[in-house]
Amino acid sequence: MPEEPKKIIIDTDPGIDDAMAIFVALESPEVEVIGLTTIYGNVYTTLATRNALHLLEIAGRTDIPVAEGSHVTITKGTKLRIADFVHGTDGLGNQNFPPPKGKPIEQSAADFLIEQASCYPGKVTVVALGPLTNIALAIQSDPEFIKNIGQIVILGGAFAVNGNVNPAAEANIFGDPDAADVVFASGADVLAVGINVTHQVVLTDADREKLAMSNGRFAQYLCKILDVYYSYHHDAYSTKGVYLHDPTALLAAVNPSLVTYTEGVVRVQTIGITRGLTLFYNKQKRFGEVTEWSDKPSIKVAVTVDAPAVVNLVMERLMNS
Repeated sequence: MPEEPKKIIIDTDPGIDDAMAIFVALESPEVEVIGLTTIYGNVYTTLATRNALHLLEIAGRTDIPVAEGSHVTITKGTKLRIADFVHGTDGLGNQNFPPPKGKPIEQSAADFLIEQASCYPGKVTVVALGPLTNIALAIQSDPEFIKNIGQIVILGGAFAVNGNVNPAAEANIFGDPDAADVVFASGADVLAVGINVTHQVVLTDADREKLAMSNGRFAQYLCKILDVYYSYHHDAYSTKGVYLHDPTALLAAVNPSLVTYTEGVVRVQTIGITRGLTLFYNKQKRFGEVTEWSDKPSIKVAVTVDAPAVVNLVMERLMNS
């Protein structure tokens, strides 16, 4: 008997590579997307919700609920870092799409996460593509949540490499370091896919031309919005292509064999010049002293990725849409 598809909720701040990840998920028979929850990051939360509704309309999947997430960090911080210079002021390449007809559901993102995890204990995977505020709120408001949730796959962290907001921090962790520390230390089954891995997965200019030539409706849509994202990467990294951060994390949730991982305790620096730094303790050394890493649960941290397989899957699913 074929396995039933894995239920996933995508926590997202759409964003161009978020759009790509959402479309790939909708074209992946291995998973059933049971909801999108929204968060600030590439854009503010209100616009993230609008973009999530818009993408589901483009996909013809308005049956999937969208739950709006937090507008502030878990410490009530309102000075948010928004990466609109990477994704365009509308988050989707400045295309000025008409507003979506749909509306988010009444429930907040955290309540929706808690409810779905308790309806399907052990069966729901959350793929977190933005700052971790919503997931931390779910953990804090329901002690059962970490037992009920199947897995949390996080796009976040820079493990033993420089960050992408500054040398210390990766953008999603930097967006709410306190929330990230709550999630990493919660005891839930967590897989963190950091930029040390996603920077190995590049959609080249040639790949983009292939997408443009294909008849896939998702491929066609994405080619319209990719300009801003490509120019940013050309300028910031001098690359002839773009990093597939979000699709890589999503596909690691769909098919865990695409990545290998190590296990250990991860803590997040929440103050000072290195705010947002993710520090991984591999437990190879037993420290004599009790530290802020002692007695904390381990998480999985991705170390390698089958980059050609990820790019092929992304291309195939977008072109066949």
